[in-house]
Amino acid sequence: MKIEPKELLTFLKNLLVIIVLLTGWSSCFAQNDVISLEGIWSFQLDSADAGIQENWFENELSGSIALPGTTDDAELGVPNTLTPKLEKPQVLRLTRKNSYRGAAWYQKKLIIPQCWKDKNIQLKLGRVIWETQVWIDGKPTGFEESLVTPHSYDLSGLLSPGEHVLTIRVDNRKKYSISVNEMGHAYTNETQIIWNGIIGEISLTATDPIFIANIQVYPDIEEKICRVLTTVNNKGKKQKGKLNLNVKLKNGAESLPELKSEINLEPGKQVFERIYPMGDEMKLWDEFNPNVYQLAVEVEGKGFSNHKSTTFGMRQITNGNAKLQINGRRLFLRGTLECNIFPLTGYPPMDEKGWDKVFTTAKEWGMNHLRFHSWCPPKAAFNVADSMGFYLQVELPVWTLDIGEDQQTIDFLKAEAERMIHEYGNHPSFALWTLGNELQGDFNVLESMLLDLKKKDPRHLYCTTAYTFEKGHGKWPEPNDDYFTTQITKKGWVRGQGLFDSEAPSFDKMYTSSIEGLPVPLISHEIGQYAVFPDLKEIQKYTGILTPLNFIAVRNDMKQKGLLNRADDYLMATGKFAYLLYKEEIERALKSDGLSGYQLLDLHDFPGQGTALVGLLDAFYDSKGIVRPEEYTQFSSPVVPFANFPKAVYLNDETFEASVAVSNYSPEPLINKEVLWELATADGRLVKNGKFSTTKIGIGANPDLGKISASLSEVTKAAKLKLTLHVGDHSNSWDVWVYPNVLAINEGNVIYTRDLEEATDALQKGEKVLYNPNFKRIKGLEGKFVPVFWSPVHFPNQAGTMGLLCDPDHPAFTNFPTDFHSNWQWWDLNKNSRVVFLDSILGANPILINIDNFNRNSSLASVFEARVGEGQLLFCTMDLSTDIESRIVAKQLLFSLLHYMNSGDFNPSGQISPEQIKSLILESEKDIGRGSIYDN
Repeated sequence: MKIEPKELLTFLKNLLVIIVLLTGWSSCFAQNDVISLEGIWSFQLDSADAGIQENWFENELSGSIALPGTTDDAELGVPNTLTPKLEKPQVLRLTRKNSYRGAAWYQKKLIIPQCWKDKNIQLKLGRVIWETQVWIDGKPTGFEESLVTPHSYDLSGLLSPGEHVLTIRVDNRKKYSISVNEMGHAYTNETQIIWNGIIGEISLTATDPIFIANIQVYPDIEEKICRVLTTVNNKGKKQKGKLNLNVKLKNGAESLPELKSEINLEPGKQVFERIYPMGDEMKLWDEFNPNVYQLAVEVEGKGFSNHKSTTFGMRQITNGNAKLQINGRRLFLRGTLECNIFPLTGYPPMDEKGWDKVFTTAKEWGMNHLRFHSWCPPKAAFNVADSMGFYLQVELPVWTLDIGEDQQTIDFLKAEAERMIHEYGNHPSFALWTLGNELQGDFNVLESMLLDLKKKDPRHLYCTTAYTFEKGHGKWPEPNDDYFTTQITKKGWVRGQGLFDSEAPSFDKMYTSSIEGLPVPLISHEIGQYAVFPDLKEIQKYTGILTPLNFIAVRNDMKQKGLLNRADDYLMATGKFAYLLYKEEIERALKSDGLSGYQLLDLHDFPGQGTALVGLLDAFYDSKGIVRPEEYTQFSSPVVPFANFPKAVYLNDETFEASVAVSNYSPEPLINKEVLWELATADGRLVKNGKFSTTKIGIGANPDLGKISASLSEVTKAAKLKLTLHVGDHSNSWDVWVYPNVLAINEGNVIYTRDLEEATDALQKGEKVLYNPNFKRIKGLEGKFVPVFWSPVHFPNQAGTMGLLCDPDHPAFTNFPTDFHSNWQWWDLNKNSRVVFLDSILGANPILINIDNFNRNSSLASVFEARVGEGQLLFCTMDLSTDIESRIVAKQLLFSLLHYMNSGDFNPSGQISPEQIKSLILESEKDIGRGSIYDN
């Protein structure tokens, strides 16, 4: 017998009703007070927004959907019709397979058990975007509109024992002005998506009419007590009762003494304050000892009993002397951002298992801190952070440039703050609270909100905004800030992005002078943002509701241009370079006495805002294989040794000197630790080593613990050395380049010229020519050391190259030791150059490739070779002529290139024309400055 799909659907719905009936009635016998509403719901999209007017809450909905879940999960909504192209909107973000914005209706038949008669009944919807309205049997019960906490409904008077119909309307359209171009991460398609549905716990809970509505715990570690505020709701008449409190370590066997008291219960809500002694054996909470307590509260009396529990930690975060402390000990935050990036679902995990990978990975890479940029995570995230000792910065769901202009938006944000206190305030991991990201507008409104929050909940430190571009703000703390996040103070930069391209490399710099005089602790804002080329192997990971049209478009474009075989090399070269830049970023921060932490943007990729692939991990928190966590944690851990030295490149008649420093943010000072150091060549040959002892390495920054000194005279040929430093069990290392002091430039049978006419004439005569024109007359891109900042799509007004790629074993580099990727010794050469396009010069063979950004994928080079008629050409766009005696790196490269051209290895095969050479030269110098990269 054939069963039609419609008949099958009806059968399944009836079967579900029977199962719900049996489950509901059996709950009486099991004295179960919770009914899960997970499963299949009736469903209907309301794209015309006609549901309320047509009374859909009175009718049976025609479709079905699984909850928890979203319309994207169910493949409902408008199907994607975009194809992979390097165009907007494809390259702006990942693409939803199905999109829906508007009202959607969800409906379920309920069976309320007999034992729930006269009970207080609450409906919980774990997380929703943005507004819900609820009807019981066609009767309205109100609406909720939180983006960051559960939606709750009191259904007590509407759900008598028996069958009922619950109807929920979810509207995910924007209600308030909370973000710029919908980029704030509580409501966006850039990272999570603007989904419609209900995720997390969906349940009905029944209690006696007298019940505990909320518990708030305020620890006091000095007095070894906690102040407990218990809100009790009495829906009945006045009567007496008991309030019982009991504390134990979570998952621990022994409990502290129970605290009991008599109470008078008036009708309505009452708050009862009790002081709970934690005892002399009280255990503190921090990153090294994440001791979580569980508080059980019971209210009981004649004919009623209700219990509720919460977790908390005995910790105190303070800001004395403009430095962060945890429980009186100096604290340094090693942080990254979590911007609601979950590309399989498009929404955050609502269970602890889903957050385990986030925090476990962050810890594996040396982090102790996460910032939740313009959003607040669900309770499961706080639970995992509590258990692992992470310090969280949580923010209201706002990133706007017009704060204060719309009173309804302000009212919504104030209500969200109240809900966040109610839902998440007890968590010890909830350490820092910022009102939002890069806020602009009326700072008087922000100040009022901040003061109100500080008064209501003193368990956190507060900051007005995570940086701001508002004129007159952003470079110094606001008057009532407890801490301050910025990228630059009025005294200077506190992140390398503003320095690494403009200042010659040095490894003894810090941000102390930029911090001097700050009245509160500083955490550097969104440091890094160095782009890494897409990992095209990642495409196969997107098995969920999002399609990587951006990645596919890059792959297709590179294949069409014959560059696809370079994709993995591009990934590794840009990744290694980004790793080196992140290392110096972090080390400068750690060395800066007075700085209290940094927040990376980001440890993992950010798939929106122009496809910002700035992570050493991909968007799934998986390693890209660029570097191992053990290497990264050399400079990302509680204890980090440093060698402070002034430059990257030395001559062999110099003495290498460095001072040793250690940042120690472990629980204790380090006593009697031996310091070992060695300077060795790439093949492991020891140049010099040494050791000395320390008596005490205290908590915080410890400068000038000892000196390193090594004569470089034994290095007779250009070499890359590695300096390795060991302090106890902790190690760190740096690259150093050494070149011969006496270096005779011998042109041999090579014509070395900067003149175009001389070069072409010599080539026509069959000569070998090293053509090194004035780089200011080369038609091409600006020479940059640092790679693309953030995204070439989001910030198009930048040169947009991503570093170098070469073969270190190529004979052109025999006398110029290099990695296959950019490293610090290339700084001067990159800055004094331009980058040429070889797309139309097919005979040119690039020796030194400049990796182009993924949105253009041109073939770029700084050094290439080719035949021109009977002549042989090596074209170098890096200045090898100006002030060559003081520019020792340029002189060394010139020496190496000439040596190569005078050897039998120089034998270009590709053919180009003199006209193609001329096409790369401008008639006169032109300034290619592009202004600010923020000018889109």
